[in-house]
Amino acid sequence: MKKHIPLFVFLCLLTTGISAQNKSEIDLEAVSEENFLLGINLLNELVSIPNDSHYPDQLQNNIQWSKENFRKRGFEVQSLDTKTVPLLLLEKKVQSATQSVLFYFHVDGQSVDPKKWDQENPYNPVLKMNSGAWKPIPMDTLKSSYDEDWRIFGRSVSDDKGPLAMFLTAWDALEITGQLPGYNVKVILDFEEELGSPSLPEAVLEHKEKLAADMMLIMDGPRHQSNKPTLSFGARGISTITLTTYGPRSPQHSGHYGNYAPNPALGMAKLLASMKDEQGRVSIPGYYKGINLTSEEKKILQQVPDNDKEIQKKLGIATMDMVGNTYQESIQYPSLNIRGLSSGYVGEEARTIIPAKAIAEIDVRLVPESDPERLFSLIKEHIENQGYNILEEEPTEEERLQYPKLVKWEGEISYQAFKTPFDSAPGVWLDKAYNRAFGESPIKIRMGGGSIPISPFVDALGIPAVTVVTVNPDNNQHSPNENLRLGNFKEGIKTMLAILTQEL
Repeated sequence: MKKHIPLFVFLCLLTTGISAQNKSEIDLEAVSEENFLLGINLLNELVSIPNDSHYPDQLQNNIQWSKENFRKRGFEVQSLDTKTVPLLLLEKKVQSATQSVLFYFHVDGQSVDPKKWDQENPYNPVLKMNSGAWKPIPMDTLKSSYDEDWRIFGRSVSDDKGPLAMFLTAWDALEITGQLPGYNVKVILDFEEELGSPSLPEAVLEHKEKLAADMMLIMDGPRHQSNKPTLSFGARGISTITLTTYGPRSPQHSGHYGNYAPNPALGMAKLLASMKDEQGRVSIPGYYKGINLTSEEKKILQQVPDNDKEIQKKLGIATMDMVGNTYQESIQYPSLNIRGLSSGYVGEEARTIIPAKAIAEIDVRLVPESDPERLFSLIKEHIENQGYNILEEEPTEEERLQYPKLVKWEGEISYQAFKTPFDSAPGVWLDKAYNRAFGESPIKIRMGGGSIPISPFVDALGIPAVTVVTVNPDNNQHSPNENLRLGNFKEGIKTMLAILTQEL
């Protein structure tokens, strides 16, 4: 049975005596509950601002909102200019504090296709309950009661505006009690994360003195599939490749030139298929070089309470690629993923042609042991071994007539992976905070499969980093109907409170 919780909203906590308590004695559950509705209002306000990374005007509106909301909470606001969109550095110095913690959030979001959402406007947050299907209910319902399994649907509600709203709600709750953390707080807001944070590495190097801290917390990402409190101590990096193969100069009639003009889609299919074996492993020699999981590392991975059969059931797959023996092992290796293919036409637009070109979009998830330049070199060598001449521009007429197999290469390395030991300073500190909040240690992920632009901070600032993940694992991030479970939002507030009140 779902838990139905009465909601009492207090703007003052004096009646609970919290203001007189030591920070470590704060009733984290009560304070989270009492500030829940204020947090929802803040979340809805923030999510209502469109934030597609491809539209700078939308990002400017989010930058302005962030400046205003941190200023009114007493933070010093600095804009760190980059070649594209600025980063925001928000700082709150605490008297007598000797250490600083740097919090990272991103405020931009993925593009939306409103036609694929089950609501009119993805930027208009909608509260829904599940009664066999997700059914809208009035947001005002929350003024009297709520169910922890209800969800708010909207773009970026989980990735990554939800965690930012959790943080600000927890901060407001502490201000009501007249308390501050025992350390200096720095917050960096990234407005181009969904584009790969193209200007971030250079900006971190340029402003590393301003960003200096003792540790970094990345406030992004979903919990473990069990939805239990989770910390992630690493993340894969990412690089991307666009490959284009060529056939006739322009699309040709398949009746006139079929069996004569080479088809670039077939050439692309063969090229991509040559990169992996039947078990899903990359077959390019040396691709996994340097990754040798020790028995101790495998033991750490086995401590994560995964159920591979359940994961397969959730994904609707009968088997898994055998890069590793388990899900956790699989994400310790670099990937080679085809994220998109395009050639000719399909569906109602299908026509009898030989396409002029075929395009494949590839992403390569990076691990600390793999040099992305080396991986790119291996992939290029493999392509050449398949008989292709690699170009960096569209082929000239001379090249078309000279080389039987042409491919254009466009590659970009966004950022590297990072890993932090469980027994590092932030690992020990966060474990104490989570034990206060939830009565037990969190699930600890050795390295998450997704990518976040943190290695520039780790490398430039020389500090350890840990990812604090709070949102529900089935939140549909990057996809239509992105959502945030109300129970996760409340527990996220409690997590932030525990961190902000935990002595370093």
